[in-house]
Amino acid sequence: MAMQDIKPTRSELINIKRKIKLSERGYNILKMKRDGLILEFFGVLDEAKNTRGELQKKYQLAKEMIALSNTIEGTISLKAAAFSVKETPEISVKPKNVMGVVVPEITSKKVRKQLLERGYGLLGTSPVLDETANAYESLVDSVVRSAEIETTMKKLLDEIESTKRRVNALEYRVIPELTEARDFIKMRLDEMEREELFRLKKIKARTAA
Repeated sequence: MAMQDIKPTRSELINIKRKIKLSERGYNILKMKRDGLILEFFGVLDEAKNTRGELQKKYQLAKEMIALSNTIEGTISLKAAAFSVKETPEISVKPKNVMGVVVPEITSKKVRKQLLERGYGLLGTSPVLDETANAYESLVDSVVRSAEIETTMKKLLDEIESTKRRVNALEYRVIPELTEARDFIKMRLDEMEREELFRLKKIKARTAA
């Protein structure tokens, strides 16, 4: 189709200008969201680094303590102490909103116990058994915290990537295409006005003759 055959209207120009404004507004909002998510992500990343280091230390300590308890108390006594615990830890997960992203908030109950709550008798057992229990309870707490942070970090990263794709689509495809279409429509409308003005002048000249 030849360019002169395309006859846009003023309403089409107004409509496309409105779309450009909406796209630009959406672009700015998404950019702000992306930047906010990146800041939030780096904050969680720092926390994750600290948690990983702490988790590794607690895991190593728990391994050392279980080996020591096994040597002092013996395998049978150690298993008996483990099975004597009546209340097992409870883990609950609820959603939390971070910059529009739903992440898990993980909490634990009944992980850390008092001496009398562990079930095994205090007589006939060495203090190393209590220290081993403390080490493993602390390890479980760290595992729960680490799970929350790692999951949050992954969800934030996924949302950052998704938002970046939308920002790039608006910046490099949608807005340029709309702008090009607006400029073309404006140019054609100007040409059509000049053509109509020329036609009216010719009619007027004929009438005057």
